[in-house]
Amino acid sequence: MQAHYESALNWLEHYPQLNTLLGVLLLLVAAWLANWLVKRILVRGIYRALRASVIGEDKALMDSRIIARLANIVPAFIVYVGIGLVPDLPEAVVSTVRNVCSAIIVLVLALAIGGSLNLVNTLYARREDALRRPVKGYVQVVQIVVYLLAAILMVAALIDRSPLILLSGLGAMAAVLILIFQDTLLSLVASVQISSSDIVRVGDWVEMPQLNADGDVIDIALHTVKIQNFDKTITTVPTKRFISDPFKNWRGMRESGGRRIMRHMLLDQHSLHFLSAEEVQSLRRFRLLGEYLEQKEVEIREWNKALEAQGNDPVNSRRITNIGTFRAYVERYLRTHKGIHQDMPLVVRQLTPTSDGLPLEIYCFTNTVVWVDYEGIQADIFDHLLAILPEFGLRVFQHPSGADMRERSQG
Repeated sequence: MQAHYESALNWLEHYPQLNTLLGVLLLLVAAWLANWLVKRILVRGIYRALRASVIGEDKALMDSRIIARLANIVPAFIVYVGIGLVPDLPEAVVSTVRNVCSAIIVLVLALAIGGSLNLVNTLYARREDALRRPVKGYVQVVQIVVYLLAAILMVAALIDRSPLILLSGLGAMAAVLILIFQDTLLSLVASVQISSSDIVRVGDWVEMPQLNADGDVIDIALHTVKIQNFDKTITTVPTKRFISDPFKNWRGMRESGGRRIMRHMLLDQHSLHFLSAEEVQSLRRFRLLGEYLEQKEVEIREWNKALEAQGNDPVNSRRITNIGTFRAYVERYLRTHKGIHQDMPLVVRQLTPTSDGLPLEIYCFTNTVVWVDYEGIQADIFDHLLAILPEFGLRVFQHPSGADMRERSQG
């Protein structure tokens, strides 16, 4: 056996290139095997151990992938050490491979540190005072510093120079670079802030009235964000404007599953009155008002009974009004409407009376966020309410038109 081994070595000495290639292949296999063992056995074992503990129940820790990122150091370190053991390999190749491995190790460490900082921010955000004292801005500053230092160390490793040389050179070039690449640097900072803060995503509906932009985001680049307006025109907005200018993002509405209806109808205040017994009896025909009228009559009867003799005068007694009954009808109508989201706020209220009438506001949410369906549901609701107003003795207020004036003059 020993003789065969020595014979193989002697044979390889006559073919140095084959010997070098064999050494490189063995090194790559060793790196791949180490990577497989670490990720399939060690990392999985650590994750299983964490899941079995209280720490493993925290989803934020598992999503941070800090351990998985650190595992990438092992194959890079094996290549860094083993490349020098490959026979007959030029020194320049050995130096280059080691520089690349050093840069990869620095990059992996920087990403792991960045993930750890994100985890710290996530855990801190769960505190009760996190909203009053957020640390996300400070975390992002530390991440930028870490990534800048990592970039300097990576460049220094790749060119095989001291990082101090790069730092001294950057000081002299900083003013020139900032002047030349001012817009690019501002856009880069804005892109980082947009991405880290999740301000805008592709597909979001955003509204920027000052730039006449109202539509869906179709592309986010370094310098510009493209918005396709609802008239199919394209508005190109500088990325930095999403940091410096106010805008509205409708993503929250879409994710909630409901879109708000906040609209009022103006009622003629001269049509407001107390309901007579005949009118109350007529309104009992409405399926939605039967229970309301019964409860209201019991409540008013008990109230008036407590007034004793004074309750005989209608001025002192409580009575049912047509506006209050109509408001109750609208609320019950919306509660039974299949197009209204019943798990979201629903209010029917009166606003301050104006010279244009009494505003009766409807505040609710549809169970769809699709624009066409939303407008259809809203129109159907107000179609019905405007048409059924006369049943309650109410009128919609509107200013006299030319036809009204002609009719009055002819009368």
